[in-house]
Amino acid sequence: MWFIIGLIIGALILGLGWSMKRNNFQLTWYEWLIGIIGLALILFTIQNFFGSLDELESKAASIFLLVIGLPGLILLAISWQLAARRIKKA
Repeated sequence: MWFIIGLIIGALILGLGWSMKRNNFQLTWYEWLIGIIGLALILFTIQNFFGSLDELESKAASIFLLVIGLPGLILLAISWQLAARRIKKA
């Protein structure tokens, strides 16, 4: 499972790099920081969600999605919106 997740994340980062080079834009340091923290939270959520399901703790898995996964998604959305608005403004 982690091999596939690593391939997907690598492909997304490579696509982001190519897109940044092709469209000639750069991300600021805080956009990178917010995005990396959000991605780390999402990966942490995936790992603990499946771990809790393996231990037959479905309620803990669901709560973990809500408590850690939702802020991770929010941070990723904030990072994306910051970059999109800055690029649109320029």
